[in-house]
Order: sequence, then structure tokens, then C-alpha cells
Amino acid sequence: MRIVVQRAASGRVTVEGAVTGEIGQGLVLLVGITHEDTQADADYLVDKVLNLRIFEDESEKMNHSLLDIGGALLSVSQFTLYGDCRKGRRPNFMEAAKPDVAQELYEYFNERARSFGVRVETGVFGAMMDVELVNDGPVTLLLESKRTF
Repeated sequence: MRIVVQRAASGRVTVEGAVTGEIGQGLVLLVGITHEDTQADADYLVDKVLNLRIFEDESEKMNHSLLDIGGALLSVSQFTLYGDCRKGRRPNFMEAAKPDVAQELYEYFNERARSFGVRVETGVFGAMMDVELVNDGPVTLLLESKRTF
């Protein structure tokens, strides 16, 4: 699994003109799933995302986690995180999981985050979405369960 984590002052997902998910302070996540991923990968990344100390304390140091500040998650499925652009000009998406497998693991990831008392808003899996956010900082991080970067 790969996740782009963006610290946000606010975020929103709209599908066909209707808001499907919206948060104030928290994290906007772009979540990509490959065919080798398991629930263990999702568990690892839920723990990592919820406990990343990337929110400022009273000394303006990044010492607080999403759990510490009581923030929310806006989780957006994004198979294009597994786009391979090394050859040619059109990305190859062979490493992205098939939709039925990816959707099940994506939903597991979101439910696992909710089990920690975090409010999780989402887009619509597989839909064309408009994603808006106010990136706070900006702070943007890349996570991967296989820890290759």
C-alpha cells in the first residue's frame, strides 16, 4: 500500500456535484493498493498515519499526532499511485490491485482507522472525484507498507 499524506486545514471530495466527504483540521490521504497487499499492510499504515507526529505543539514543533489533536481523515482511493511511468509516455497500472480486491482492502483500512475513534470521511471508490484541500504547511509525506522509500 502507498499513501500520500497531506496535513490539511480542510478537505473535501465531490462526486457529480455532491459532497461525499469533508473534514476540517486533519489529514487528506490518497490511498493506493497493489495486488500483493494484505490486511497486515493496512494495519501497519493505519498505525503509522494515526501516530505520525506532524501537527505543531505550542512551541511550533511537529510533536502531535492526529490522535493527539482529535483530527479527522479524508481518505481517497487512488489506483494511480501505482502508475509506472518509467517507459513511454502512458503510465502502466499493472501493479495496481484489481478493483474488487482494492475496494475490500481500502474499506478495511478506513474501518480500522475508525476503530481508534477517528472520524473518517471518504470519496466514492472508483468514481471520478474532485478533491480539494488546504494543505497546512504545506506538509506532504509518502508512506509505503513495503518501506521501499
